[in-house]
Amino acid sequence: MPVSASPTRKLAAVGAVIALVVALIAIAVAVGSSVEGDRDTGGTDAPEAAASTAPQVDPAQQKMFDDLAKRTSRRADGDPLAIGKKDAPVVLVEYADYQCSFCGRFTRETQPGLIKKFVDQGTLRIEFRNFTVFGAHSERAARASWAAGQQGKFWQLHDELYAKTRKGAALAEDKLVEMARKSGVDDLDKFRTDMNSADAERALKKDQDEGYQLGVQSTPSFLVNGRPVAGAQPQEVFARAIEEAAARAKHGTADKGAGK
Repeated sequence: MPVSASPTRKLAAVGAVIALVVALIAIAVAVGSSVEGDRDTGGTDAPEAAASTAPQVDPAQQKMFDDLAKRTSRRADGDPLAIGKKDAPVVLVEYADYQCSFCGRFTRETQPGLIKKFVDQGTLRIEFRNFTVFGAHSERAARASWAAGQQGKFWQLHDELYAKTRKGAALAEDKLVEMARKSGVDDLDKFRTDMNSADAERALKKDQDEGYQLGVQSTPSFLVNGRPVAGAQPQEVFARAIEEAAARAKHGTADKGAGK
């Protein structure tokens, strides 16, 4: 079963559009049964959830996805937690926890193929959000990844953290410092200071608040141009969602050009 965030931490939906989007994401998560079912055993069974990636979308529903994409796709210059062109037609936003075994599966098995096929070709931008649901160890790891990003090594430490499933004491501060060293972080004193800084706390809270406002309840959860995909789906599910989003973006651009 998906791991739910504490109800007391969920924020109220903002406006009618967000309220409807929350319902859509809740449905997507409900369909994604077994997304985090074996998180304590580190099982290898593939998740059976299905993503909502049908090519035909109700116009009102598509407008909600478009509005959601505008709210969540930051496209910030120099964002160390993002990879891909700032103006890529498709943005995949990932909400993940470093103790989540299926988040690790996505990083190891699915993301490299998406980077090669879509990011490197300029179609896709991936933006990572630290959405911690497993407590203090996850929060420490999230702050560590942010700290590595301050030295341009976010993705290196991100991949090291997900190289295998790590939980509890495996994410102690000294362990994280050693992983940072292995990931190529040069100034480990600065890394340790940044990891424990108020700026790191604020960055983590920003990501968490965004996820709670959307109604995200499990990890990993994804938005592809605002359209929810629940769980560590096979690569072909993400590829189809990205290709459809890219086609819609191209069609929308063509329509705007024709209207000039």
